[in-house]
Amino acid sequence: MRKPAFNPYLPFWETVPDGEPHVFDGRIYIFGSHDRRGGNSYCEEDYVGWSAPVDDPGAWRYEGVIYRKEQDPFNGAPYDGEKPDFDDAFAGERLHCLYAPDVAKGPDGRYYLYYALDFVNVISVAVCDTPAGKYEFLDYVRKPDGTIPQIGRWFDPAILSEESGNYLYYGFCPQVRFPGMESLEIPGSMMVRLADDMHTMISEPKCVANGCDTAKGTAYEAHPFFEASSIRKFGDWYYFVYSSLQGHELCYGMAKTPEGPFEYKGVIVSNGDIGVEGTPYPVNYTGNNHGGLVQILDKYYIFWHRHTHGTEFSRQGCADEVQILKDGTIPQIAVTSCGLNGGPLPAKGHYETYIACHLTEADWSKVGHVISTGPEGGALVIPEERPYVTEEPLDGQSAGDGADQARDSLGSEGTENKGAAAFDNKGLKPYIHNLRKGAVAGFKYFAFDGTEREITLEMRGKGSMEVRLDAPDGPVIADTAMGTEETTADASGWRKAKTPFAAAEGSHALYFISTEGALDFASFEIK
Repeated sequence: MRKPAFNPYLPFWETVPDGEPHVFDGRIYIFGSHDRRGGNSYCEEDYVGWSAPVDDPGAWRYEGVIYRKEQDPFNGAPYDGEKPDFDDAFAGERLHCLYAPDVAKGPDGRYYLYYALDFVNVISVAVCDTPAGKYEFLDYVRKPDGTIPQIGRWFDPAILSEESGNYLYYGFCPQVRFPGMESLEIPGSMMVRLADDMHTMISEPKCVANGCDTAKGTAYEAHPFFEASSIRKFGDWYYFVYSSLQGHELCYGMAKTPEGPFEYKGVIVSNGDIGVEGTPYPVNYTGNNHGGLVQILDKYYIFWHRHTHGTEFSRQGCADEVQILKDGTIPQIAVTSCGLNGGPLPAKGHYETYIACHLTEADWSKVGHVISTGPEGGALVIPEERPYVTEEPLDGQSAGDGADQARDSLGSEGTENKGAAAFDNKGLKPYIHNLRKGAVAGFKYFAFDGTEREITLEMRGKGSMEVRLDAPDGPVIADTAMGTEETTADASGWRKAKTPFAAAEGSHALYFISTEGALDFASFEIK
């Protein structure tokens, strides 16, 4: 039986952003970096693998840890060759983190993992016989003489291996030069060709998408390349996806050859839905974005990531369907809660609120970027008005137990599971925290058959909630202030409020608005 799919598509406790999706032998594999849930910086964990059948994209399988920080020679692993020369500002202090990777099947049938370490201007390569097995360090990307051209920042690699050759894309184009970047020429996203050994450069770097230094007067001027290179080919077109300088959006360019240059075409997705139907305001808290396109059977999807805990450092992978028009272009899509499901979720059922795709405080003009730095290096301070997705431990466990226990229960080699929902309640309870008066949590989409008659909301705190159809100002179809039954609160203060539900038919979005007080919101069930 096919399992429902949600956004985020992995279990709520898993934090794999920067997701590059690839289909190998009938399975979708996701390759991304790995945040620490509730962490204080990016990509603190080792790479893990996840995969799902193409005909059941809600049934994800944990493949185990596929590569560890300690395996790179810059982090102390044994290496017989000569390491590239660069100024290691963090030498001896800590291990460098594994930033966003990509994977391609090479000409020899093996799988090649490309990644950059933080603050290291080098691309590393690891190799494995299977898509999500145990990768082993291979070498660094460089010229035959061992040197690395100092043009562009070697960051966020994307790899394409096809009959015409092997193409590596990379780049990082901030408006301000960070330490170690002062002398670099950074025109935009760069491309080099690789030999069939998958790490030796056989061409000089070429700019394929303009960054802020070169975008003026070009189609990229309003959306210059920033980071997050991603490359795919569908039909006759090559698609280059990237994160623009705005940060929250994934844009794309098109070309007839993998060497570009890619003609800028537009925005595919914003993790705050900025620009959808012309709206200037985000409908969720925005943060950096990274992902790629993939074809799954006869549909196309863009993978992207969202932010939890009110910060940039607990990111989760999401995906939504896109339409490729006859001319090859892709209109911007709105983000949803149903993601890879292939259509609306059944209205009758129990849903946890972490799948919300709309989350705003009362004043929409204040819904902005998530927190990315603490005051003078101190703790991250979340504005008191801000609602956000978080979790708490169950059954007396510590806050870190749930994800580790869930992974352990799957086994290091991976075990088939019953979909993302089967991983829930592994010692953690997700919920939306701090819905004050006027705050909105929205979910898209649900399929109603017209027989739904009641809804039960699991809440904590003092206040009430109303449910509206299709828009935050749409018709009210339920109101907990008129509830017919309220259960006794449990030890953690959670209570359930049951209320009549007005009949609806067809596909609709649901919006939950806090009308009084301040509430935490964990789940809802429609019958």
